[in-house]
Amino acid sequence: MNPVKRIVIDTSSLVSAVLRPNSVPRQAFLAAIKDHDLCVCQSTLDELLEVLQRSKFDRYAPLQTRMDFWTLVSDRAQFWELNTASEQSAAGACRDEKDVKFLALARACNAAALISSDADLLVLNPWNGVPICTPAAFLHSLDLH
Repeated sequence: MNPVKRIVIDTSSLVSAVLRPNSVPRQAFLAAIKDHDLCVCQSTLDELLEVLQRSKFDRYAPLQTRMDFWTLVSDRAQFWELNTASEQSAAGACRDEKDVKFLALARACNAAALISSDADLLVLNPWNGVPICTPAAFLHSLDLH
């Protein structure tokens, strides 16, 4: 039996997954929660909630749909506390300090991959042995196995 692999998905990819139901990020999200443990921490959940509540997304999906998606993510995901070692290893690693939490989470949960649509994270691939890939690259990697 194969051990379950852990996955971290950044906010930009999760937002795309809920706003564009037929998108590659949605397909990657569905594949990730089907065969992997989606990992979150308090700061990633908080950011997702804040972003999903932005009124600029009203034209793409109703607020209730976005909140239902947040509930799905928070209920389905494994919650991780970030430890000092993970936070320290990620400090200063990314040119956008707001993205450091995803690196720290990937390290804390020993993620098999970090799925991101953010160039500030993608440029770091791989980071401390963790592949950082686009949703499309993640889907492609599943096709290879």
